[in-house]
Amino acid sequence: MAICSSLFGKMCESENKHFYLCVLEIFALLGLLALVLWLSLRPKSPCYTIVDITIPNSDIENGAQNGSIVYVLEIENSNKDSSIFYDTSVLTFYYGQDKVAEKTIPPFHQGRSKTRTVMDDIDANPQVWRAVRNSISNATAELKVTLLTKIRYKTWGIKSKRHGQDLQGALPIGKDGKLSGKKKKIKLSHASKKLRRNSLRF
Repeated sequence: MAICSSLFGKMCESENKHFYLCVLEIFALLGLLALVLWLSLRPKSPCYTIVDITIPNSDIENGAQNGSIVYVLEIENSNKDSSIFYDTSVLTFYYGQDKVAEKTIPPFHQGRSKTRTVMDDIDANPQVWRAVRNSISNATAELKVTLLTKIRYKTWGIKSKRHGQDLQGALPIGKDGKLSGKKKKIKLSHASKKLRRNSLRF
């Protein structure tokens, strides 16, 4: 009887271990499925690209005291399941640490898998323009562009919390007042923490 009881106890213990292992495997599988689902549904950040920059020749030649920047900004939402709500956006152009020009883009909503093109011209800061003009004339100009805003995703009817967008890009400008170099489009990337601006506070 003692031997039978011992064998029965070992069988029960083995079955319990097998049961717990099955439960752990099920939870591990559910966790893996949840991770895959979360990664597949996690919205991607919008892509901002400067597709064109033009500084009119009349603003470069003949010692012009005032200038302007004509830009084309492309904003792409590549998400198939999420639309995006944009707060007010501030697009700023710098020469070194000096602010050359700034443009405010009003809030808007962008549908799934949609691309929005923003085209405008902005007057340059006259106090900075002389240095910019001389630099372009010598074919050594490089402007910096920054974009600051907040966005919310809407996925399956549910809006997310606001996510800050703090982006920047370098714009090499040739003597013709257009983008120079091999890259004819400049994709904006996340800004360095060292970059300091006073356009908006988050």
